[in-house]
Amino acid sequence: MKQEATSATGPPTTLWDRTRQLASQEILETALRLFTEQGYDETTIAQIAREAGVSQRTLFRYFGAKEDLLGGGQDRFGQVLTDTISEQPADAGAWEVLRAGIAAVLALHDSRDQALERFRLLHNTASLRAGWLEKRLRFQENLLPLIETRMDAAAGNEGAKARAMIATAFACLDAASMTWVVNDGKGEIMDLYDECLAAVRG
Repeated sequence: MKQEATSATGPPTTLWDRTRQLASQEILETALRLFTEQGYDETTIAQIAREAGVSQRTLFRYFGAKEDLLGGGQDRFGQVLTDTISEQPADAGAWEVLRAGIAAVLALHDSRDQALERFRLLHNTASLRAGWLEKRLRFQENLLPLIETRMDAAAGNEGAKARAMIATAFACLDAASMTWVVNDGKGEIMDLYDECLAAVRG
């Protein structure tokens, strides 16, 4: 689950880029530590900024909202998901490209421990769950045309079927990550995802 320190277009090439990357990582690690120690809702932006050694204004230049401090921005999640699915071979099926997109998103985590703490916070914090569900619906709509193009047009009702497939993939990701948290990070999330999907597809 290790992700190299990269910008949106590749590895940072200037001292400024590298400095921003390090500052961003320090803020994220501080936020995750505080969320884990005292709870997401109980941790303030002011406290995170103070312990990370930056001003609140600087913090908000890196992260637009408190929930983005959990994982670097859920909008980035959606972008990686969309980009990965778009880049899959033309002959790859819908289930195959959805799996590739989910695997790419999981690879954004810097480590297994970090991924475990993020998923634990997500599943155990009502406000985070609500925000995630809202954004997930938007992600699903964004994926719809990408999945429709990989379905058999002759079968009809591509829209309904594509929506069902995308929703199923996300539900299996939720089930897999929740199981992974309950098992304290044992095993691999993608293996659990495959098991969940196999159970649903029968």
